Formats: sequence, structure tokens, C-alpha cells
Amino acid sequence: MMNTDWESRYQTGDMPWEKDASSPGLVEYLSRNPPLNGNILVPGCGWGHDVRAISTLRNSVTGLDIAPSAIAGAEKFERTGNETYLLGDLFDLPQDFRGRFDWVWEHTCFCAIHPAMREDYVEAVASALKPGGHLLAIFYLNPGHDGGGPPYGVTTVELDALFKSRFELLREWRPGAAYPGREGRELMRALRKRC
Repeated sequence: MMNTDWESRYQTGDMPWEKDASSPGLVEYLSRNPPLNGNILVPGCGWGHDVRAISTLRNSVTGLDIAPSAIAGAEKFERTGNETYLLGDLFDLPQDFRGRFDWVWEHTCFCAIHPAMREDYVEAVASALKPGGHLLAIFYLNPGHDGGGPPYGVTTVELDALFKSRFELLREWRPGAAYPGREGRELMRALRKRC
């Protein structure tokens, strides 16, 4: 299994995932739904654009990333609410993160990891959530290249198989807004952790 050196990619400026803006699908969702409340985890947060979009003075949002330069970059932005950034690994969460979160927001972490790690991803997210906690996610269906990644694409059949034992699918839809070139290639899902 190939492991990506994310820190090296930040250091060399090879960061096509850093768009200098929050996910359009997330912005669209937040404009049409109540704010996400409680404790929220954003794994693979990068420079924290999505963290800041979610953050308010009434919730607590933790951006987590494995690359020190991602966290350093996120810390340079002005705070928008009650957000923090933490250097860490989703697959080796601190003990006090277990069962702590009401929500996990997924945008670029799932598609960045090797497909062989996807079952571990589901377990890691489920372990971070409280019973009945929610996963709100954008999944990248078709990155537009053959074979290798990251990013790695996924099918709805694979998503169903991966998440069904730990999560109940509440809703899925195609976001009306996306980064240029990603239109129609993403799927949003709202899931609830099974108790």
C-alpha cells in the first residue's frame, strides 16, 4: 500500500486539494440547513477552510491533520468562531477523542487514503462519534484519472457496503455547487452512527 508524504507535498507546494475556499457543497448545505451544533471533527482539515465555514460561537470544531504544515497554515487564518487545530492521525486518535463528537465533516480525507484503509476509516470515524452522532460527507466519485491516486474514487455500492454496519444512511444527494471541474462528480451523504 502506498503511503503519501503529505508534509512533503505541503512543503513543495504540490497541494491541488487546497482551493483557498470552503467546499462549495458544504457552503450550500450550511446555507439551507441549521448550523452543525456540538463538538465537530474535521479530519484531513488542511488549511481549515471547511473548519472555519462550520465554526460558530455556539459549537466547537476541531480540525485534524497529519501534516504539520497544514496545521501551521490553518493557524494563520483569522478565527471565525470556536475552532481549534490539532496535529494528529485519524487512525490513531487520542483517547479523549473517542465518543466525543456529535458530528464528523468529511470532505477530502476519505478520497486521500488508499482504498485498502477504508474499513479502518469507517471504524475511526465511528469511534470518534457519540452514539447516534452524525457523519456529513462529500464523497469524490470520479476523480478523472485511471488507477492510481490520491484522490481515489468510490462507487455508491462500495459506500453502502463500507458504512452499513456502523451507520444508517439518512439522505444522499448531488451537491448543486462544486469546485470547477468537479460538477456532478461528488455525492453528499448524511449518516447517523448506529447505537
